[in-house]
Amino acid sequence: MGDGLTVLDQKTHDSSKSAMDKITNVYIWDMDETLILLKSLLNGTYAEAFSGSKDGQKGVELGKMWENHILKICDESFFYEQIENYNKPFLDALNQYDDGRELSDYDFNQDEFSPPYDDLNIRKLAYRHRAIANKYKKGSQNIFDREMLSFWDELYNMTDVYTDRWLSSARAFLEQCSSGKEGSTSSLASVNGIIDSTDAKFQHINVLVTSGALIPSLVKCLLFRLDDWIAHENVYSSWEVGKPQCFQWIKERFGNPNVRFCVIGDGWEECEAAQTMQWPFVKIDLRPGSSHRFPGLSLRTVGYYFSVVYGKDDAEHDEDTKLVTYILSFSFSLSLSLSSSSCKGAW
Repeated sequence: MGDGLTVLDQKTHDSSKSAMDKITNVYIWDMDETLILLKSLLNGTYAEAFSGSKDGQKGVELGKMWENHILKICDESFFYEQIENYNKPFLDALNQYDDGRELSDYDFNQDEFSPPYDDLNIRKLAYRHRAIANKYKKGSQNIFDREMLSFWDELYNMTDVYTDRWLSSARAFLEQCSSGKEGSTSSLASVNGIIDSTDAKFQHINVLVTSGALIPSLVKCLLFRLDDWIAHENVYSSWEVGKPQCFQWIKERFGNPNVRFCVIGDGWEECEAAQTMQWPFVKIDLRPGSSHRFPGLSLRTVGYYFSVVYGKDDAEHDEDTKLVTYILSFSFSLSLSLSSSSCKGAW
């Protein structure tokens, strides 16, 4: 029996050590003009990038359809009309005020939620956050009827065709990041958004930091089919606090010596914040032919950026990889030596 306990203890120790030795890659995503296209459809900048080969008016019409229906769903199903003046940076921000009350028979329309912003109303807001989190976890199929689901499928497909598969390619890339493998089609997010790679050495986390308000951003995740790969607790709104603060929270939440961060977005604010944290930043480019867009961006390319800051992993690097890594390393070092205007100057 003594030997059996020794073996069991050794297995437990080895398992714990293996978990500690895992490298966790945290991908920090911007939303608009990165994982989805909406603003650039509405203002015509997406079509302009194609020098006349895209029908700009069609893009505007698609963008308006998305915008109008997103706001409608926010109000009808996600309490947005009630709570839009109480934007929080993430859904769990009010957990300490939630007493865990059963909400199945709770009447959100009759609980007199209103100013002032006292403890009682904060608790009512926390209830709404919990209800939103539960809806998000259940997915759009449990929110909309068949007719509405069909409408969203049609709008998604129309937009995907117009954007040359930007939406579906971005979603597929999220899935690849989740598994750490090109062409992956089978990984599913765990409850806390952390995904064990098929490679036992890695874990992967997708985090969203959007400059938009929190509730519309969560609804966008659902409607643009990103919720399988981005857990609700990994969605942050920098609307009021700024991206540097969100990045700091993420570092404190996930940070340990085996965690690597990479920021992917199109804006100067996330570029500046990434430089401040000394994290790699991948700038998304709308222009056709760019490798930093969808379709186009690959895990290999993102791997170059990881290598610049954290060094190469155990995978063998070919000569092309070494050259690109050297170039990106030089560029990253140069950008850190300049002022924050180096990010703004690129836009």
